[in-house]
Amino acid sequence: MNILAPSPAELTRGRAATPIAFIRAIVTGYRSRGMDPASALAQAQISAALLDDSAARVTAAQMELLSGVAMQALDDEALGWFSRRLPWGSYGMLCRASLTAPTLEVALKRWCRHHRLLTEDIVFTLTQRGGLATIRVSENTELGELREFCLVSTLRYLLGYACWLVDSRIALTEATFPFPAPGHADAYAYLFAGPARFAAEPASICFDARYLALPVRRDEKALQAMLQRALPLTVRQYRRDRLLVHSVAQLLAAAPAAAHTAEDVAAQLNTSVRTLHRQLKEEGVSLQKLKNEVRREHAIRLLLQTRKSVKQVAAAIGFDSEKSFARAFREWTGVAPSVYRTDAGPAP
Repeated sequence: MNILAPSPAELTRGRAATPIAFIRAIVTGYRSRGMDPASALAQAQISAALLDDSAARVTAAQMELLSGVAMQALDDEALGWFSRRLPWGSYGMLCRASLTAPTLEVALKRWCRHHRLLTEDIVFTLTQRGGLATIRVSENTELGELREFCLVSTLRYLLGYACWLVDSRIALTEATFPFPAPGHADAYAYLFAGPARFAAEPASICFDARYLALPVRRDEKALQAMLQRALPLTVRQYRRDRLLVHSVAQLLAAAPAAAHTAEDVAAQLNTSVRTLHRQLKEEGVSLQKLKNEVRREHAIRLLLQTRKSVKQVAAAIGFDSEKSFARAFREWTGVAPSVYRTDAGPAP
């Protein structure tokens, strides 16, 4: 998996947010094999004395380098979590097996199925219900003191890989973990953006099922480049959300007569106004364009399927006057509302 490593200058750059508990877990993997982690810690510029400070944190680059060195030294990409080693390249194989999937749903199902070929100590399952998709982890063996690190790492890597596959942020509605909230629980907000619930069986992540229909956007060349620095997938946060346009349109359609300011829409989608405008622009639309489309479709529906007057239709989609509505409708369709209704035939 991880071939290229952060440069020495990168190691301590940026915010130190990775809990020392995860570093201790890697050290445990070394010691369980009768190996000394001193050289790996030194390469990552992590003092051994830091391991005794439960409040200590390291940077993502330090974590990346230590993990990569440990995986190669132990010849185990699972870092000692499971009853058998996962030799170097195991997770790369999982990535490659799902790369040719047409959609994220197929890719995730392949990942879950093929992961069982590596180990059955933990098993991933993907389910859908009520418009939500959930990836759950079943534990079939005692993971001991490596439990938290194992569950967090595998779920976060799978989430990161899924985001990379479809080149989109996947907003989580919830992440659950089957252990009490640790002292470093604040770090989970960075690893799993969204609500986190502890002491909740089983470990899982839940998200809007519409993400599953997104097409896979990566190819073999992109995979080769990604695998050279795969571990940043476990901490990288994508800015773009390819479901944002759908989410905004759905919100607007639920109340077509409302004003729907950028501030209101952003607040309801749990994002900033700046991010809202930027992501809509990246998708080639604007908030005003989406508002016009929703109002247009609702107006046409009311004109063709009801006997409401043009004035009543105008009010129903948020216009203060019949005149301003007629002007806007003419811009949308090329004809006046009354003409549109007449040409389409009588309402039922």
